[in-house]
Amino acid sequence: MSTDTPASTPPPSSDPTAPASAPGGHGPALGTSLKPRHITMISIAGVIGAGLFVGSANAIEKAGPAVLISYLLAGTLVVLVMRMLGEMATANPDTGSFSVYSDRALGRWAGFSVGWLYWWFWVLVIPVEATAAASILSDLIGGAQWIWALAVTVLLTVTNLISVGNYGEFEFWFALIKVVAIVAFIVVGALAIFGVFPGSDVSGISNLWKPDGFLPNGFGAVIAGMLVTMFSFMGTEIVTIAAAESPNPEAGISKAVNSVIWRISLFYIGSIFVVVALLPYDKLDDGSYQSVLEAIGIPHAKQIMDVVILTAVASCLNSALYTASRMLFSLGERRDAPRVVRKLTGNGVPWVAVLASMVIGFLAVVGNYVLPDKIFAYLLATSGAVALFVYLAIATSQLVLGRKMRATGGRSAVRMWLFPYLTGVVIVFIIAVLILMAFDPNQQQAIGFSIISAVIIVGLGVYRQRTDRAGREKVSAGTV
Repeated sequence: MSTDTPASTPPPSSDPTAPASAPGGHGPALGTSLKPRHITMISIAGVIGAGLFVGSANAIEKAGPAVLISYLLAGTLVVLVMRMLGEMATANPDTGSFSVYSDRALGRWAGFSVGWLYWWFWVLVIPVEATAAASILSDLIGGAQWIWALAVTVLLTVTNLISVGNYGEFEFWFALIKVVAIVAFIVVGALAIFGVFPGSDVSGISNLWKPDGFLPNGFGAVIAGMLVTMFSFMGTEIVTIAAAESPNPEAGISKAVNSVIWRISLFYIGSIFVVVALLPYDKLDDGSYQSVLEAIGIPHAKQIMDVVILTAVASCLNSALYTASRMLFSLGERRDAPRVVRKLTGNGVPWVAVLASMVIGFLAVVGNYVLPDKIFAYLLATSGAVALFVYLAIATSQLVLGRKMRATGGRSAVRMWLFPYLTGVVIVFIIAVLILMAFDPNQQQAIGFSIISAVIIVGLGVYRQRTDRAGREKVSAGTV
């Protein structure tokens, strides 16, 4: 275990973004064995999610070639949110990240609510990704899906329990495969656009305006496409959680935040441009990337994409276990979760938090096979808008803490652009997106159940804050 100052409980600071210390002034120390290359690849892996490969076809079907605008809008929002989060995280890295900053800026109820909603989101990611991985492995190798789901979940749980370095190492190679796959796809696609493959069925960029124009379904479809693509970016913020377990978190976070623009531009907008340029938007029968590779004439396109998607799914499951456990650990530090979740191994791994997250997640895996489809769909819908809730909490916290930091002359390695005006614009934009979701028939279930879950958790957070305050006042009155 590291003898350094715990990343999650930094020493007292005059910086208003500094999170409150753990009860007693010091908490247990997490490990610090994530290397710079791990942090770099974790930041990249957070951008390239399984949703890019699997969910992009749905967005393209809705918006047509204008899905590029959808990705541009969603990507711009993520860049700005990461800029705000980066300002707070480089000033005071913390494994609780935006949950801690919400606590500091808005009150304990906010940190409690954001932390538990975020934990719930990633716990529900575990069954989704485990089931997806099991389906692919069952097709490629054979065997019962539930056995593969169990095997993948247990394997990644064990690696997470050994050390944070193991998580970083797995994520490094997962991310490297995803990066190579995306870059190779863009290169092959660019060559196809210029007609380099003589036997190919596709070339040029005429599909950007064919068969029904660039905006075949109107600008409303662009917004609908944006609502679909928005959740593909969830995970970008993980680097601010993981960096707290590295020797130099400020440098890792700063590098990740400053590079997020080109990463989104290349991996998302670049690859989606290739898709909509080479194929008509209504002809993506087997997923956008696989359809393009088959049209170009790349042999074994399905098998190639199965391996790439399996890697992306394993990466997401790996990150889900890691992120859920660290957020649960942070909640335990702040007495917003049972204190037992703070227990660490000798390598600084919160083993109780890892196992608790895995068990709840795997029960949901079982539920995916046992429960009727609608019940499991309702369960998933309770976290459908969590990404936007988290983004709203980040923006609001940065608005409060950014003002305090500037008023006291504080500095951060990352500074939000055009503060506070651009921060205000982001807040208004996120609220507008939530309202649009409420009027979109395809999103109404997600927003409805997410609001219900948020109201319940916020209610618990307010109750927790009031009872804690009443307890402190009672103790103070008794000692007078």
